[in-house]
Amino acid sequence: MSRLGKTAIEIPKGVDINVSGDLITVKGPKGTLQHTLVAGLSTTIEDGSLYVKFDPSQKLEDKFHGLHRAIIKNMIEGVSKGFEVKLNLIGVGYRASVQGTKVDLQLGFSHPVQLPIPKGVSVAIDKSVNITLTGSDRQIVGQFAATIRSKKPPEPYKGKGIRYENEVVRKKAGKAAKGKGA
Repeated sequence: MSRLGKTAIEIPKGVDINVSGDLITVKGPKGTLQHTLVAGLSTTIEDGSLYVKFDPSQKLEDKFHGLHRAIIKNMIEGVSKGFEVKLNLIGVGYRASVQGTKVDLQLGFSHPVQLPIPKGVSVAIDKSVNITLTGSDRQIVGQFAATIRSKKPPEPYKGKGIRYENEVVRKKAGKAAKGKGA
C-alpha cells in the first residue's frame, strides 16, 4: 500500500472538484482538467482536502494508488498555479520563434525544424534563445519540452544544443594532442 497515496491533497481556494463515478473534473482559474480513475480507486472530499482510497480486494490496483494521487495533485496544482518549463538554446546561430501555431527552430540544420504547439500550452520566446512553456497540464507541458529538447540535445564536447534552464552538462575532454615525435 502506498504511503503517499494515503496522504491528503489540500484543495486551494478557487478550485472546484467534481467527482462522478470514476471521472474526476478539476476546474480552476487556469483551466479545466479531467482524469479517469482505474477500477478499485475512489475519492472523498473532507474538510477541504481530497483523499484517494483503494479497495484492498482489488490486488492489481494497489500499485496505482500513489500514481493516481500524484496525477490528481498535479491537476489541482495545474489549474490553480500552472506549470512552467524553461529551455535555453546554446550555440552560434541557434534561435527560435513562434509562427502561428508552430514553434520554428533554427538549429544548424539545412532546414528549419517546425513543431506544432499542443493545445493548452503557451510558448513565450525571449531574445530568440530562451523558450518558456506554460500550461495547466504538467504531462503535456513536460512532454512538449522534451520533444523540443530531443531535436538537438546538448552534446558533451562543446555543450551546444537545447537544454533545460538549470540543466548541467558535464563536458568531456576532447582529443589529447600527442607529443611531437608521435
